[in-house]
Amino acid sequence: MFLFLVVALAVVVGAVTLAVVGGGDNAPLPEAAPERLQDSLPPDRPVSRADVDRLRFPLAARGYRMADVDDALGRLAAELAERDARITDLESALAGARAAGEHPSMDKPAAHPEDDQR
Repeated sequence: MFLFLVVALAVVVGAVTLAVVGGGDNAPLPEAAPERLQDSLPPDRPVSRADVDRLRFPLAARGYRMADVDDALGRLAAELAERDARITDLESALAGARAAGEHPSMDKPAAHPEDDQR
């Protein structure tokens, strides 16, 4: 009985090896195409919170593909830097407008009483 199990195991291992390597008429197993990032960030508009929530990275041998993660993080970093610069510009414009509102403008000349009599 033991000899039969050893022979059956050898036959199964041999058949699987031939199937994988490509013995006989069958070609070897085709190379699996690497997974690529399908839900990329939109190139034609700013990234929204929903875009980041939907972002999923494909798994690789040791985690995630570094190139996909680096591309996504680079895009997010650039957009955050752009938004921070825009916020800084708007805050300084607001501060300037508030400062101008506190000090009345001296550009307008005072009305002369002689002008009212005409």
